[in-house]
Amino acid sequence: MGSSEDPVEGVAQNPATPSTHAMTVVLATHNRGKIQELRALLSALPVEVLSIVDVLPQHPMPIEHGATFQENAFIKARDAAAATGLVAIADDSGLEVDALGGRPGVRSARFARDGATDAENNAALLTAMQEVEETARTARFRCSIAVVDPYADLDKPAYFDGRCEGLIARAGRGDSGFGYDPLFIVADSDKTFAELSDAEKNTVSHRGKATRLLVPHLRDLVAAREAEAARILERGAR
Repeated sequence: MGSSEDPVEGVAQNPATPSTHAMTVVLATHNRGKIQELRALLSALPVEVLSIVDVLPQHPMPIEHGATFQENAFIKARDAAAATGLVAIADDSGLEVDALGGRPGVRSARFARDGATDAENNAALLTAMQEVEETARTARFRCSIAVVDPYADLDKPAYFDGRCEGLIARAGRGDSGFGYDPLFIVADSDKTFAELSDAEKNTVSHRGKATRLLVPHLRDLVAAREAEAARILERGAR
């Protein structure tokens, strides 16, 4: 949902440097907030996590023309896997507001206009919700993660989905996060996403839930890569 295209501080900027990790994956996004969150959520795995900016700095992101979060996640993951030859992970996520008939949905990053900033989208949402009573301000964040393995089948992604229920505040609160985080009050809480620490947000967020479902799949991919490497070494030693 964020709009920044700059590389993230702390993300490896030299993918050519030899890695001791069992596998390298590429995140198919330019969104700094998403990259930071996904790197933190995957930090316990023996994988090197690069962004598409690290691997192919000039590579344009594909047009997200899907009607669902899963479709858009697949579009991005397939493009990155084909371009880099690496296992690609793409997340498509957004905010669904019940009083707006599920909008902004897949257009969450473009609710105010194409190329909108987070501030513009937040302002547009507050304007649209001006007359909505407190009890009707229910909403949810949804996340769909697609994983494409270029060594398997580019057209057979694995999907992992998560959601987080909440309410839309009447004004932004908090300084953390990105996108609509200052306006989203987490269900059974009095805090917005932007008022939570990174660890707290990752525990309850839509992206955190989807990523925890993703982790066993990545572990299986790592194990398969290690087994294949062992077979190659064994053949070479004969």
